[in-house]
Amino acid sequence: MPPIVLEHATLLDGTVNERREGYHVVIEADRIREVSDTPVTLQNAQRIDLGGKILMPGLIDARVHLIATSLNLGTLVNEPASLTTARALRIAEGMLQRGFTTVRDAGGADWGLAAALDADLSPGPRVFFAGRALSQTGGHGDSRPRTWETDSCACCMNASQLSVIADGVPAVQHAAREELRRGATQIKIMASGGVASPTDPVWNLQYSEDEIRAIVWEAYSWRTYVMAHAYTPEAIARCVRFGVRSIEHGNLLDAETAPVMAEHQAFLVPTLVTYEALHREGKQWGLPQVSIDKIKDVREAGLQAVEHAKAAGVSIGFGTDLLGETHHYESLEFSIRAQVLSPFEIIRSATLVNAELLNRAGELGVIAPGALADLLVVDGNPLDDLNLLQEQGKHLPLIMKGGKIYKQMLG
Repeated sequence: MPPIVLEHATLLDGTVNERREGYHVVIEADRIREVSDTPVTLQNAQRIDLGGKILMPGLIDARVHLIATSLNLGTLVNEPASLTTARALRIAEGMLQRGFTTVRDAGGADWGLAAALDADLSPGPRVFFAGRALSQTGGHGDSRPRTWETDSCACCMNASQLSVIADGVPAVQHAAREELRRGATQIKIMASGGVASPTDPVWNLQYSEDEIRAIVWEAYSWRTYVMAHAYTPEAIARCVRFGVRSIEHGNLLDAETAPVMAEHQAFLVPTLVTYEALHREGKQWGLPQVSIDKIKDVREAGLQAVEHAKAAGVSIGFGTDLLGETHHYESLEFSIRAQVLSPFEIIRSATLVNAELLNRAGELGVIAPGALADLLVVDGNPLDDLNLLQEQGKHLPLIMKGGKIYKQMLG
């Protein structure tokens, strides 16, 4: 394919809190080759005149569940994996059309789904996947109802695509190694109770110190890291002290625990929009009452947790954690965060900070030579109006991932 030159662009990324006008960006294959403040002379190039419109990096959602294709996760038990995958590909296409060119899947997606999207067999973002999340018996990843006998085989359920139950150091080592063998780019653990699980209260602590440290070491041995589902200050603090790098949700983070996260250079990935979506539509789509009852415990505290993290200097990533029929709310996360963060801080979270979290600094989330050509054109300035990132990509006339154009409505 010939090189592509995006002319007369106004650059906006997470590196500086300002618009930079009059730039020209050269894309060759899947990478940005040149970023110039003067016109570029290049033979046989495809030229697209942006007419001064904003050009920004593709967005990164660091907390998704592509195969959670129904809000009532229990229905996955009776659904063939082929149908679940087909639904997941439709969800992935919607994410790309909203401007998310990269996502981190926190449980369920596997090498095959990531490879299919990588090979462009279906349009969607590139996927950094955790495979199956590791859960203790009775933990957030244990979806068995209380009436099941303890020796019932949860591993035989189709819903085990989302998680695997492992207890004790040898078992969690084996489980982590198995996910890494299968290509996981990071390991996910359940370190506290959660909303979508039937038997564990939100305040429940999960996994012992020895188990968590063993999982962290397995990830470290593969030059990667552990992400942990955790809500309460106690759950968060013990995780980061034991070596966990990324705290998911963290809705109940307090002013005393946030500095502990900063000290250990841990990331916080809030997912505020999922609780709003569950509050609005959970009952309609079959979310069990036990989960609906838990929402109020974490929904209202999320914004205050973000404020505590910001004050302590914690790196705040961008995630959504939406399930099934609620994925269309993905971009609403921008508006919710705007109650406590500036537009620049939010854009930085969804680009530069998330790239650092994924260990892809300089390659994702920036407009710079050598970076992957994941780019969006915005009709307007998101620093003035974050709503431009809403409405299912309505205000994104051009979407590019890896140098390939997936949407082009510029003249």
